[in-house]
Amino acid sequence: MSLPKGFDHHGLPIGLVLPDLGRALLDGGQAVLQAPPGAGKTTLVPLFLLDQGLVEGRILMLEPRRMAARAAAERMADLLGSLVGDVVGYRMRGESRVSAKTRIEVVTEGILTRMIQADPELKGIGCVIFDEFHERSLHADLGLALCLEIRSVLRPDMKLIIMSATLDAEPVAALMGDAPVITSMGRSYAVETRWLARPWIRPKFDEAMANLVQQALAETEGGIVAFLPGEGEIRRVEARLRDCGAEVMPLYGAMPFDQQRAVMVEGTTRRVVLATSIAETSLTLPGIRVVVDGGLARRAKFDPGSGMTALVTERVTKAEAEQRRGRAGRVAKGVCYRMWTKGEEGGMSAFPLPEIASADLAPLALEMALWGSDDLPFLTRPPVPMLEAARGLLVSLGALDGSGITVHGRDLAGLPVHPRLGHMMVAGGGVRAASLAALLGERDVLGRDGEPGADMALRVAAFADVNAFEAEHPFRVDRAVLARVRDEEKRLARLVGPDRGLSDAAILAMAYPDRIGMRRKGNAPRYLLAGGKGALVADGDALGHSSMLVAANLDGDGREAKVRLGLAVDEREIRQVFADKLEQVQLCEWSRRDKAVVAVERVMLGALVLEERVWGKASSDAIAVAMAQGVRELGLEVLPWNDATRGLAARAEWVRRHGGDLADLSDAGLLAGLGEWLQPNLGGCRKLSDLARLDLRGLLEARLGWEGLRALERLAPEAIFAPTGTHLALDYSGDVPKVTVRLQEMFGTKSHPVVGPDRVAVLFELVSPAGKPVQVTANLPGFWATSYADVRRDLRGRYPKHPWPEDPSVAEPTRRVKRRL
Repeated sequence: MSLPKGFDHHGLPIGLVLPDLGRALLDGGQAVLQAPPGAGKTTLVPLFLLDQGLVEGRILMLEPRRMAARAAAERMADLLGSLVGDVVGYRMRGESRVSAKTRIEVVTEGILTRMIQADPELKGIGCVIFDEFHERSLHADLGLALCLEIRSVLRPDMKLIIMSATLDAEPVAALMGDAPVITSMGRSYAVETRWLARPWIRPKFDEAMANLVQQALAETEGGIVAFLPGEGEIRRVEARLRDCGAEVMPLYGAMPFDQQRAVMVEGTTRRVVLATSIAETSLTLPGIRVVVDGGLARRAKFDPGSGMTALVTERVTKAEAEQRRGRAGRVAKGVCYRMWTKGEEGGMSAFPLPEIASADLAPLALEMALWGSDDLPFLTRPPVPMLEAARGLLVSLGALDGSGITVHGRDLAGLPVHPRLGHMMVAGGGVRAASLAALLGERDVLGRDGEPGADMALRVAAFADVNAFEAEHPFRVDRAVLARVRDEEKRLARLVGPDRGLSDAAILAMAYPDRIGMRRKGNAPRYLLAGGKGALVADGDALGHSSMLVAANLDGDGREAKVRLGLAVDEREIRQVFADKLEQVQLCEWSRRDKAVVAVERVMLGALVLEERVWGKASSDAIAVAMAQGVRELGLEVLPWNDATRGLAARAEWVRRHGGDLADLSDAGLLAGLGEWLQPNLGGCRKLSDLARLDLRGLLEARLGWEGLRALERLAPEAIFAPTGTHLALDYSGDVPKVTVRLQEMFGTKSHPVVGPDRVAVLFELVSPAGKPVQVTANLPGFWATSYADVRRDLRGRYPKHPWPEDPSVAEPTRRVKRRL
C-alpha cells in the first residue's frame, strides 16, 4: 500500500511539514501540529504515518463530531482506493465500520475513554491523534490526560499527536513535556472581511441574519455558509430565505446522516448552507466562497449550585470567528460578513472556555474514579466546586462511596449514557427504562406545532404508537428524530437490568432523585424539589396540575427553574422506590409564620416533607434551642426589657469600653452568647408572650456573676447622692455618665464625683428651680469659681424665693425655698 503519487509535495500544504512531523515522532514520540483549515492535516497525517512506517500497530484518530469522523474516514479510504472498513474505518456510538485489516481507525472522542478503561495499555495502538483539539471537549481533555499517564507509566513507545487550527499551542506542548510545535502555513486565499456599520438590535437576530445573507447573495458569487447558534435559528432563517433564489440547506449535528452527506456533495446551483458550529472545522463544504457569521454560539453551562445545565447563547470568541472566516478562502478569494461592528471585536474573548470548566462533571468524576486517580495531567483542572457536586450526585446514585467506586459505579461507567440515565437503566430496569433513556438522549420527538408542553407522557405515547398519537393529538411528531430514538432504544435495551414493573415516572425518578418535586401551596404551579431548589411549570401546562412530579429537563435557572420535560408521579410509588432514602425526622424548630416553636415528626425525601404530625415528646432542651432561634431571628427587643435592665446593660458596657473586665452585655454580645445565658432558661417558653415571664434582670446579673456585679457597683454605680441626700440615677448611655440635678442641691460641693476604672468625671446637668437646664459641667468647683456668678445674676431675680449665695462652695445645699429655710 502507498499514498497517491506525489501526494506529500503537491496538492495540499500539509505535505511541506510532514517530514518535520516524522522527525519529531522519531525523536520524542510526541508533537503538536498547527495547521489552518484546508491544509489537509485530518486526512493526510494518518496516511503519512502509515505510509512511512512510523507507527507499529493501529493509528487511532479522535474527531469531536460523528459527522467529521465519517467524512474523514471516507476521504482517507477514497485516497487509498479502498472501502471504508478496510484499511481505514470508523467507530462511534451505535455504529462501527472496522475490520481485522483496519490500520487507521477514526473514532469519536468518547470511544477512546472506553477503550482505555477496558485496556489501560491500549495494546495494538501505536499512535493516538487528537484532531481539532482546540474545541476542548470534556472527552478530549480526559483522553489526553489518560494518554499522557499511559505514556509515562505503561507505554512510552505510544506516539501522541495533537492537531488543531486555532489552538494556543504552547500550554499543550508544555503539558506534553515540551513537545515540538510544528506549524503549517496552509493554503488559503485572501478573504475580505466586512463588518456592520452599526450594531444590530438583538431581538431581531433572525431577520437581521436573513437580510445579511440576502445582501451577500446580491454582492458576491459562490456558495455561502451562514453560521447560526442552533437548529431553531436555522429553521427560522431558512423560512425567511425561502424565495432568495438559491438552494438553502440546513446543517446541524442532529440531522440524519444522509441529509448531512448531501450538503457535502457539490451541487449544480448556488447554495446557502445554514450551519451551526459543526461547519467550523474538519468538514469540507464544496464551493463555499462566502461566510456570513452571526457571531453567536450555543454552549452548555452547568451550575453546581442548582445541579442544572442550561444552554446559553453567547458571543463567539476571536478564535472561533477566525476559524469561521477561514471557510471563505478554501477554494478561491472570498468574503466574510460579520454581523457585528469592527469596534465590537475588541470586547470578544480570545478562546472559548474549555468544556471541563463549564460542563456537568458527573461523567468525568465517574471516569476518574474508575481510573483510580484524582491527579491526572489535565490541561485545565476541573473546578473543585463542580467536581464535588458531581461526586455528590454519584454518591446519591450509589456509584461512589467512602472507599471509591462501587460495583454499581463500575456498571454505570460501562454504559454509553450519562450516569443518571445509566442508573435508571440498571436499577429501574426493563425496556421502558431504555425507551426513556433514548427519548432523553435525543431532541424532542414532538415538533413546536401546537406547543405540546412539558409532559413527557406525550412523548412516551408518540414513541409507543405514532399513528394513534397523531390521530388523537394536534402535535406533529418529528419522524426522523423518532427513528433515531427507536434505533437507540434497541441498542440500549440490551444493557438494561431486569424489569421491576415500575411506572415510567418512578423509573425516571431514579435518574433524577434530586428533581422529584412537590407542589407548593397556592394556585401557581410551583414546586419544591427534593434537592432543595424551586421549579415551576408554565401556566396552562397540564403537567402543572400534578401534586407531585419528576423533572427530567430544566432550564437551569438556579433560583426557580422552568420544567421543560417531566412526568407526574405517584407519592406511594416514590415511597416504595426510595424506601431506603426516606428519613424519619423529629424536628423542633422556630416557625417564622406562627411566631412560635413547632414540634413535629416528619417523613422526608431530601427537602420534601411527605408526612408530618405533631411531636408531643419534644424535650425542654429542644424547645429552648428553637425558642432561642426565634429570639435570634426577631432580635433582643422581644425580651421583657425595662429601664432597670437597660440601665444595667448600659452600665456594664460603659465599664467595658473604659477598660473594665466584665461580661459583654451589648446587643451583639448578648446575641452571640444566647445559648449560654438565655437558652437554658427558655424550656417553658413556646411563643413570644411566654417571654414576659422571664426575670431578665436576674439573667443579666447572673451573666455578670457575683464578682462582676461587685465590680460594676464599684466602677459604675447605678446612682450617686446629692449633698442633700437625693438619689441621682446615672445615665451611662453616652460616652460620659450623666446626671440631672437642681443647682441648689449641689451647694457646698468641693470635689467633683468620678466613676469608672479610669476615674471619669460625671457630667452634671444643673437645672433651675423650674427644671430648666442652666449649665452642663464636669467640674463643679470650677463652675462655682467662674460661671456661677453669671448664672446667679441671670436667675436671682427670676427665682427670688430660692437661695443664690455669693459663694456656693461653702453654702448649705438645699431643696427648699428661703422662707422654709
